[in-house]
Amino acid sequence: MNTKNIIRLPHVKQRTGLSRSTIYSLIKGGQFKPPISLGARAVGWLESDVSEFIETRIKASRKV
Repeated sequence: MNTKNIIRLPHVKQRTGLSRSTIYSLIKGGQFKPPISLGARAVGWLESDVSEFIETRIKASRKV
C-alpha cells in the first residue's frame, strides 16, 4: 500500500524553514511544487514533494 501524506502550510514552513511568501514565490518560479486542493479554501502539499525539495536543496548546497 502506497500511502501519501498531505501536510498543511505551517508544517511545510517548519520543515523547510521558509516563509509563506518565499514558498509561494518559489512555486511561481517553478522551484517548489504547487499545493493540492483539499477543498474550497484549503490546500496542502504532499510530504514526499516537500522532502524532495529539501533533498535537492541539500545536494545543491553541498556541491563543491
